[in-house]
Amino acid sequence: MGSQSTAKTIFLLASMVGWLIVGAALMYLFPFFADRLVGSEVTHLWMKNLGKSGYDPTSAWIGGGVALVITTLGNIIWYQRFEEKR
Repeated sequence: MGSQSTAKTIFLLASMVGWLIVGAALMYLFPFFADRLVGSEVTHLWMKNLGKSGYDPTSAWIGGGVALVITTLGNIIWYQRFEEKR
């Protein structure tokens, strides 16, 4: 079984955290997307009730977008500069 460098281990962990943040943002945005795509009475009521409790999809757009950009750029840079060419 091969060994892995500490740098690669840290990169993989950081990348996983980034993708988890992106996934969490998408889950938080699900009611917003459902209301925009389906637009039924149920989804409108869902958004109305969520809005009363402080639901604001802006934080998910910003946080998820920033995490997506940073994680994607990190992956591109890692695989272009540090991964062995095969």
